[in-house]
Amino acid sequence: MTDALFRIRGLCVDVPGRRLIHGIDLDLPGRQMVALIGHNGSSKSTLLKVLARQIAHSAGSVAFAGRAITDYSARDYARRLAFMPQTTPPAEGMTVRELVALGRYPWHGALGRFGPDDHAAVDGAMAECGVVAFADQLVDTLSGGERQRCWLAMMVAQQAGTLLLDEPISALDIAHQVEVLSLVRRMCHDQGRTAIVVLHEVNMAARFCDHVVAMKAGRLALQGSPDELMRPEALEHVYGLPMQVLLRGDGGRVAVPA
Repeated sequence: MTDALFRIRGLCVDVPGRRLIHGIDLDLPGRQMVALIGHNGSSKSTLLKVLARQIAHSAGSVAFAGRAITDYSARDYARRLAFMPQTTPPAEGMTVRELVALGRYPWHGALGRFGPDDHAAVDGAMAECGVVAFADQLVDTLSGGERQRCWLAMMVAQQAGTLLLDEPISALDIAHQVEVLSLVRRMCHDQGRTAIVVLHEVNMAARFCDHVVAMKAGRLALQGSPDELMRPEALEHVYGLPMQVLLRGDGGRVAVPA
């Protein structure tokens, strides 16, 4: 893959007494929406946290935009890449505008004064994510889907070209799942961003993502297009049970247990 944004070679991640990721080689494309899928315990979230520099790898190498991720300063990396954990921290007493403004931290630090560029970045991020109407509301009073859009707006205000999202739809109902993933897809296709998203729901991955990486027991099981994933033999290899693939009326594919 000549346009790889991340190049991963021989990657291993260890914790005391156990290896979580076993020597994987992987290229992840830029300017696309990429899904990381697999059953529970497959280490897909571990891989995402390595890319986000939330945890260190034990062996191998990870390069981002042609440089080892360890060569970037913390601030420079944060200006290029934004990470949303599976469980976002509490935002008690914070308005939506205040939350989104936190995305400007890598650009001026905790004591830096907001300037016109910062205000413009915050306003633009709220508009892009459709949360302007909530700007002065408390984050904790919003629905789950609305809160997720606010956190995405904070990442957009950070002006990072790469978004790493760990299970952003796991606590949402189906309508909000579609809303959030549609927004992330637009961010990639309309604004030229890259999003790498951990997902449990294989049908959502196939519907919204351009590229799919499947993990199994800390190893790479499959990577390719959604069409390459949505085949019974490929799904059985990833999930370990017989699957069948049905065609929707619009030609899309849906996987169900056989």
